Amino acid sequence: MVLDLVLIGLAIALDPLPLTAFLVVLPSRRGARKGAAFVFGWLVSLAIVITVTVLATGNNPPKSNTAPSLAALAVKIAIGVLLVVIAVRHHRRMGHPKPKKPPKWQAHVDNMSPWFAMGLAPALQPWVLIGAGAATVVEAKLSSWQSYLVLFLYCVLASSTYLAMEVYAVFRPTQSQALLGRFRAWIDGHTDQAIVLGSLLVGLWLIANSLSLIA
Repeated sequence: MVLDLVLIGLAIALDPLPLTAFLVVLPSRRGARKGAAFVFGWLVSLAIVITVTVLATGNNPPKSNTAPSLAALAVKIAIGVLLVVIAVRHHRRMGHPKPKKPPKWQAHVDNMSPWFAMGLAPALQPWVLIGAGAATVVEAKLSSWQSYLVLFLYCVLASSTYLAMEVYAVFRPTQSQALLGRFRAWIDGHTDQAIVLGSLLVGLWLIANSLSLIA
């Protein structure tokens, strides 16, 4: 479970689509406040998903080779297949890029309220990956401080890029503007490659690992 959560958490933290949105919000007027609200909304959303998942299992993970455990593995396989399909679609699109119009909210980012930024975070999260994380958390039993720590660190890992950029923007506001600009330019030029690589790695891992547990 721990290895699955580490891999999924890294994929969530490095997903280029929500990162691009955050790199629009953070350099805007009063961006540090809006960035903090975005990060808060991101963390709260992750915590809610984990809490609901643990409550749904009654903090009693299903035993191996039972119908509930096989159902959880089937969900992870389905998510893995979906991620592979996403990787294939983006790979085919790499040679034929299509210009995209920026979302309407970006035109008003300087006047965006922190409340809007907080709500924007869960709306932009990679829910396929978060679903994979929830299917993995089904296996968790919170019976010791170590088990709580694992889930806490999963949330921190899945938010690590946003936390790091927010902290840097707060303590180095001038230098952060140039760095965030270069980071955004790099992401804009490598979005499809990042999605293909991340989706393929996580998808194949979920499929292979789940099938090995079924066998």
